[in-house]
Amino acid sequence: MTEVRDGFAGGRAWQRWLGAPGSRRPLWISSLVVAVIQSVGTNAAAQDQSGRASLDAFARVLLVLGPALLVLRYRYPRVAVFGASAVTVVYFAGGYPYGPVFLSVAVACFAAIVTGHRRAAWSAVGMLWVAHVLVAFWLFPWLPPAGDASPPWFQELGFVAWAVAIIAVSELAGVRREQIIRARAEREEAERRRADEERLRIARELHDVLAHSISVINVQAGVGLALLDQDPEQARTALTTIKTASKEALGEVRQVLDTLRAPGEAPRSPAPGLDRLGELKDQASGAGLTVDVRTEGKRTALAAGADLAAFRIVQEALTNVVRHSSSRTAEVLLRYGTGELEIRVDDDGPAAQSAEASGSGGGRGLVGMRERASVLGGSVEAGPRPDGGFRVLARIPFTAPATVSDAPGGAPDKEAP
Repeated sequence: MTEVRDGFAGGRAWQRWLGAPGSRRPLWISSLVVAVIQSVGTNAAAQDQSGRASLDAFARVLLVLGPALLVLRYRYPRVAVFGASAVTVVYFAGGYPYGPVFLSVAVACFAAIVTGHRRAAWSAVGMLWVAHVLVAFWLFPWLPPAGDASPPWFQELGFVAWAVAIIAVSELAGVRREQIIRARAEREEAERRRADEERLRIARELHDVLAHSISVINVQAGVGLALLDQDPEQARTALTTIKTASKEALGEVRQVLDTLRAPGEAPRSPAPGLDRLGELKDQASGAGLTVDVRTEGKRTALAAGADLAAFRIVQEALTNVVRHSSSRTAEVLLRYGTGELEIRVDDDGPAAQSAEASGSGGGRGLVGMRERASVLGGSVEAGPRPDGGFRVLARIPFTAPATVSDAPGGAPDKEAP
């Protein structure tokens, strides 16, 4: 059964009046209103029904007992609907005047259907109708009031129409409630999915920033320690590189954390893109890696998301070369084709001894690159080359094509031979 605490359809006014789950009004208030309507309405209707039994103390208890059961209509809907129907049957069998005694059954039936207990509601209403037919057309000679006669059959059609109307309205409300609950569940699932995607995005950003910068710092720290006594000037250069890399890393991490503290606000500084490949070359050079960047095809500007993904893929690929390859050279090729940018990062390998000893294969870097490309409808392939070394090949579609004549940052393209 669907959780009833999620509320039900039927309009906010009905929801407040009936004290439905999710409303702040307690159930006893609406039950009290039903009891007053049944008692006062039946008193008024009895004035024109002199042939029926008079409203004695037992009848008044029955008029209140049915509404009292409505307090249970959402916690125990079966008990409420069958109980209200049974009380109404006893009221009919007593020969008391007709009136709004059906109201408690209608409310209980409504609550049972909108909470998913359709079979109980239909069975209770069917039981009430069968009992009414037996009392009105068969058992009336033995039941009060004395001298009562069988009513015409067309009056029974009114009872049937009332029952069908109550069930139809309740079914419509139940269907609407299920639609609202389903839509709410879909919205919550979409929100959870967006939160997961945002968490993955932030994790990729932090991984790419920290992995690259810490790799450079690690290499330069080793160089500085090795040359501290032999070549102090070279050690100073290594320390300067560490300072620069750590400062840039802190700036990018702060930018990522700012998006967490103030979601929806524009970032204070633009996200990195391919126009910062020169910085990657300098950082890699400081780590002892010579990088050759080449461009083929007509330079095409990328949308911000695609530009950031391209930059991070190159950054992670170069980081892996620094961390896991013995090669001290790498080649980055940017090929602008029809509708997509192809990024190829090659190194001559083989794997560094430290990487082989630890069994590390790049950690989450390759996974992050594939996730970045797949979000944009692209792909990333990585693996050993047939002639030795390692290759990362990424394809990123143009999401906002706009041709520019110069390379990002105003530098002219360097055409491949």
